[in-house]
Amino acid sequence: MKRVLLVSEAVTLAQVVRLVTLGRALDPARYEVHFACAAFDERVFGGTTFRRHLLPCIGAERVQRAVARGANAYGGRVLARYVEDDLRLLDEVRPALVVGDLRWSLLVSAPLRGVPHAALANAYWNRLAVRSGFPLPDHPIVRLLGERAAAEGFAKVLPFVLRSFVRPMNRLRRRHGLPPFADLLDLVVAGDLTLYADAPGLPEVRSLPPTHHHLGHVPWSPAVDLPSWWERLDSERPCVYLTLGSSGKADTLPRVAAALARLPVNLLVATAGRASLPGMPPNVHVADLLPGDLAARRSSVVVSNGGSSTGYQALAEGRPVIGLPWNLDQYLAATAIEDAGAGALVRG
Repeated sequence: MKRVLLVSEAVTLAQVVRLVTLGRALDPARYEVHFACAAFDERVFGGTTFRRHLLPCIGAERVQRAVARGANAYGGRVLARYVEDDLRLLDEVRPALVVGDLRWSLLVSAPLRGVPHAALANAYWNRLAVRSGFPLPDHPIVRLLGERAAAEGFAKVLPFVLRSFVRPMNRLRRRHGLPPFADLLDLVVAGDLTLYADAPGLPEVRSLPPTHHHLGHVPWSPAVDLPSWWERLDSERPCVYLTLGSSGKADTLPRVAAALARLPVNLLVATAGRASLPGMPPNVHVADLLPGDLAARRSSVVVSNGGSSTGYQALAEGRPVIGLPWNLDQYLAATAIEDAGAGALVRG
């Protein structure tokens, strides 16, 4: 059997679960699947037969702090340490293919070991994606200058920012005799193969290289029981599903929930264990986790962090999305959904 190694940066739930979903889809009679990531919620791996490997990760909190400052969480020391860990793992597993999700160090370690590398990414990071504009994320400068002035400045400095984010990687690649990347957009979609977890056309990408392939939406919902209130919802009221997931701004969830609670709806809230909602009226129904596909199917609209995971889950059920993005990835996903006429983006 061929060995396939799946390597995920365990910063958000989305990165881990979409690789788990792809791993489940591989025929166990033909492939020996190895999965490497940092310690993660074991419920995600329920029922899998992967050979598991623990791989250190800088952690979600550190990445969140860097994003809030508009800084790069993956400096030279972090990437060099990641490459060392990758090389030990590749030597141990000896895979026929390694698939990485946000594990940028594989762009050094995989070539050094001669292992074909497939990068799992989203097509909205491709520089050839058709979009209404490159969105301004919730950088601290927005609060200082205001949205209009910040957007004008952002457009001018964007090329320099995108180049600055690849400098640590380029130094590392040059050290090992590998060519540099032009900027962050090239880095995110780089690999011997690039696999897009998006439906073709969301967004449209002009002239994809032959090594780039659309997988379509990679669906996942937590295997949890429905809460006791699920069958007691007021059938006369429409439902709204609200979740900001593992990477939205959790401190905004109570305010968003309070606003939606004033509407004549059943509000279904999944907190991902990141917020509490005391004192809500009886039309608000809360759980740590909900089967997102069922919650979206039952609802008239889905309110999320704008990212691709819950956004595509809603679209797969034919439901529009209201995105409340925070980081650049969420803004890019929400912009693609809004440009497609399938939802609306509300700035943080």
